[in-house]
Amino acid sequence: MSNAQGGALGFLHKRNIVAKPGFNRWRVPPASIAIHLCIGSVYAWSVFNPPLTRQLGVVAPAAGDWSLSSVVWIFSVAIVFLGLAAAFAGKWLEEVGPRMVGVVAAFLWGGGFIIGSVGISMHQLWLVYLGYGVLGGCGLGLGYVSPVSTLIRWFPDRRGMATGMAIMGFGGGAMIAAPVKGWLLNLYERAPDYLGAQDAVQTVVQNGRVFAETTAGQVEVVIASATQAAELGGQAGVYVVGTGNTGAAATFLTLGVVYFLVMIVAAFQYRVPAADWKPEGWEPKPAASGLVSRNNVHIDQALKTPQFWQLWVMLCFNVTAGIGVIGVAKTMMSEIFGSVMPLVVTAAFASTYVLMISVFNMVGRFFWASTSDYIGRKATYTCFFALGTVLYLSIPYFASAVATNPALIYLIGFYVATMIIFSMYGGGFATIPAYLADMFGTMHVGGIHGRLLTAWSLAGVLGPLAITSLRQMSVTSAIEDLASRVDPAVFAETFGAPITQLQALVDAHTVTIARLMEIAPAGTVDPTPSLYNTTMYCMAALLVVAFFANMFMRPVKEHHHHDEPELASIPVE
Repeated sequence: MSNAQGGALGFLHKRNIVAKPGFNRWRVPPASIAIHLCIGSVYAWSVFNPPLTRQLGVVAPAAGDWSLSSVVWIFSVAIVFLGLAAAFAGKWLEEVGPRMVGVVAAFLWGGGFIIGSVGISMHQLWLVYLGYGVLGGCGLGLGYVSPVSTLIRWFPDRRGMATGMAIMGFGGGAMIAAPVKGWLLNLYERAPDYLGAQDAVQTVVQNGRVFAETTAGQVEVVIASATQAAELGGQAGVYVVGTGNTGAAATFLTLGVVYFLVMIVAAFQYRVPAADWKPEGWEPKPAASGLVSRNNVHIDQALKTPQFWQLWVMLCFNVTAGIGVIGVAKTMMSEIFGSVMPLVVTAAFASTYVLMISVFNMVGRFFWASTSDYIGRKATYTCFFALGTVLYLSIPYFASAVATNPALIYLIGFYVATMIIFSMYGGGFATIPAYLADMFGTMHVGGIHGRLLTAWSLAGVLGPLAITSLRQMSVTSAIEDLASRVDPAVFAETFGAPITQLQALVDAHTVTIARLMEIAPAGTVDPTPSLYNTTMYCMAALLVVAFFANMFMRPVKEHHHHDEPELASIPVE
């Protein structure tokens, strides 16, 4: 698209958005924050987990509904394509500038939601993957990198603060999106047809599915508990599959239109500094640590340095440790504490937890990135990995302790530990562009940052894969253990099938840990709070590796330096 500067799209090219003398550089951050607030809503994906996993059953998952693991992977695909788009668009960003990239991002992110809405309406999971995951993920990547190099050039005197401001918006996107998504889902949802109480409706189980006998013949149904039905203002009993609406499709459509409009307006506010511009009275000074270079490294040469790959490992493992938890945050809070402290950890409490994750993710981005301007990037990342390891190891302790003693102190400890973790998770994202600029100079930092975000792509797979796979292993083990403790006659009476059909009943979502606990012998410890323990041990191990990658960071060797002047990449014509 290099010919865009003289064609129909010339008004989007960076050559035509060079700021005039006297331009106030503080006009650029609000546009960057606005775009990042829109794309940052990806962090509130876990709000969609419950409705998408009961799209047909609505009040409870039906046999034909999508599983949690398949829905979580939509988030993973979006993150994968975020990194890939950022990597491939790095050079293009340096060529055409932030406005062009921002506009394309608006079309992809908004359009991805709209296609996803169609997929949900048709119950075609591949369309949701294509729309939100692939196209939306590309929009995420382009929107994410579009302001970074521009802000670093506008604020060479405060690199950490500058990138922290923009990327703070990405972390804060979920803070706004979580309650808005919840409100839209409630606005559009509709309860399915109610047939009556469970003991008043004749049902039969076939291949794990539950059917009810009606005057019109057999219809597939789900049996909702009082808690499940209460979320839609209903009552416990039998509901007809496919007759309600979770509101997810309409919510996707609404968000797609709104995000597109906001991102388009914001992209048109971007300006780039002239080649000879610098803050009044500012002169670059070498840092005492020796890790802040006044030289530049070409984007292709950067990949040949060990420093790039050390930073890549640091970002990948830091993100892997946090992204899987973020993807199932609401579900994790409900599973660990909801079963043992139901009066405290309600659905509203879990939703607020997601909101607070976003708050700390956002604040951490600005706080840690700004702090790094004073203590240095290396020291900041040392805090992330050393403290983070301890905090991840504390989570299994709180989860196991609350299972046997449901005291509030364990919930508070878990809450505080995870909030600090998410502040450092966000801080890692916000500080890495400044770390890159320190190591490789500012001339190609946008493109290098894009290449580095491939680490985010891999983490987007590793994190959810680890947390869902290890969780599923724990769930399977827990169900088998509980089933072995239950009286076979009581099992058959409760689920309408013998215990020999356990796997079919589990696959159809008829048998769950919660329902087995209802008929388990007195004194049986609920295994639900401990489902994530193994995952947390693995995450802590990753942070230990990242700690050593950061500890051995050294300045880039001179033979990698590039002779081109730092600001020559933004000419004025």
